[in-house]
Amino acid sequence: MGDADFGRGQLGDAPRQPLRGLEEKYAGIDKGAELPEYASQTLEAKAKANPPARDEAAPAKARKAVLYATCYGDYNDTSIGMAALAVLAKNGVETKVVHPHCCGMPKLEQGLLGEVAEAARKVAAAFAPYIDEGYDIVAPVPSCALMLKFEWPLILPNDASVKRLAEATFDLSEYVVDIARKEGLADGMAPIEGGVAFHMSCHSRAQNFGQKGAELLKLIPQADVAVVERCSGHGGAWGYKKGNFETAMKVGKPAMRQLDTAGKKHVVSECPLAGIHLEQGIARLAGDAPKPERVGHPIVLMARAYGVTGE
Repeated sequence: MGDADFGRGQLGDAPRQPLRGLEEKYAGIDKGAELPEYASQTLEAKAKANPPARDEAAPAKARKAVLYATCYGDYNDTSIGMAALAVLAKNGVETKVVHPHCCGMPKLEQGLLGEVAEAARKVAAAFAPYIDEGYDIVAPVPSCALMLKFEWPLILPNDASVKRLAEATFDLSEYVVDIARKEGLADGMAPIEGGVAFHMSCHSRAQNFGQKGAELLKLIPQADVAVVERCSGHGGAWGYKKGNFETAMKVGKPAMRQLDTAGKKHVVSECPLAGIHLEQGIARLAGDAPKPERVGHPIVLMARAYGVTGE
């Protein structure tokens, strides 16, 4: 993952981390599970070093957004954030990249609500000045968007800063579709050949806003999109653990099969961990047959359609 250009290559690359047997023995991480790689440079650093040129005449020129880098977007697959910056700049949006703290989703999965509340307070305080200045907050990972928009206000219902942040936050696909509906997208997208099999992630569904990732993909000219709404089976960190991984693969098999048989050139899930998990399952099903290319997020394909990379 990580530093690769938009996308990660062909499905089915074997896990490459060294010493996976020791990791399984001492950390309980199944040695067969493919794990995210780390980027050599954070998204924040990349964005600062190579900011995309903003089209100040584009339809959404009045918008300002802070891209909440997220842990995965900042430290693992920076291509998602760079694609988002490129697409937003193409459409005139003034955008900054900020990563004050983890959203706390891994802690929530463990029931550590006090630590999640601490994370919520830190991030809400860091984003408050931007909200004061009229910036929207945009999260590229659905689980992180879900935390800011829905989970934090449930944990801290009386915290005004958390509530205000929730009201200012958009999921990335949701935000781009909102631009398309209200201002209209900038011209210049070329068709993406071969079609896309799109996996609707559970944390996207939980935001109750419809199939925004599929809607984004359908904004690309001549898009041929097949939507799969079955669970990937990954279950966050649960799916990586020894004793759980093979169960997670079995649970995700219906989604993997539908994505594999869709006959599309590309496969994409907005959830990065689900995407890696599905990739591994599709490789098992496909064997030696040609495999589709997995990309990290629908925004990556939109960036390609615009001919901008941001890298």
